[in-house]
Amino acid sequence: METRRPYRPLEAFRALRALLRDKEDTAQVFRIIDALGGPAFTKLYQRFRRLPGALALIERERSLCDVLSDRAYLASLPEGSLGRAYLAFVEREQLTADGLVAASEEGHGEREIIDPLQRRFGERLRDSHDLYHVLGQYGRDGMGEVCVLAFTHGISGNPGILLVILGGIHKFRQELPGQPVAAMARQAWKIGRAATFLPAADWEALLPQPLAEVRRQLNIGTPTLYHASGLMGSERLPQGMPAAA
Repeated sequence: METRRPYRPLEAFRALRALLRDKEDTAQVFRIIDALGGPAFTKLYQRFRRLPGALALIERERSLCDVLSDRAYLASLPEGSLGRAYLAFVEREQLTADGLVAASEEGHGEREIIDPLQRRFGERLRDSHDLYHVLGQYGRDGMGEVCVLAFTHGISGNPGILLVILGGIHKFRQELPGQPVAAMARQAWKIGRAATFLPAADWEALLPQPLAEVRRQLNIGTPTLYHASGLMGSERLPQGMPAAA
């Protein structure tokens, strides 16, 4: 059971302005989701619970954050695996799995989730964010972040995420003249919508597997418009992935 305050649009728009000034201020994303999320998270959790074996993923003693923070383990995985691609991504971008934890705790404010399994589900969703970057082939440039959020919205339907996407589209239409900003976000949304239900993915079992095979299993398409834009740079794509198709 989740206890939350009513919709708070003014708080969400203040957070959006702060985020558009500094895309690294990740806590603002969580503030927006918290202010506008409504019942979306609970509905997503209920859908997750109905799947066979899903609860076992969040009842594990070791959290996904713990696994993704174990760089020695990730480095031991086969070359070309999802785990190695994730490790290369976070090292290149100087990220840590627990960085999202701190931003989430700062951004969620007064929200309280009473059900411990629902809390762990939310934590698992949060900790999957950079896996979505790797599997979706989105960089951490501003438009890449908009696209990975559009990809995520295709999965979750959270209205708070939608506000961030719309704000990002408005911003990058001005900053990236000539780029099909809205079309890139729309394609990312469609890719997320078509993917297997990622909140129920067994990431721990998928980390050792070849990246291309994981993308095939999860039915994750290639964001051709984003890649063709050159915003990420072909040298930053996971090994074996085309710059555009």
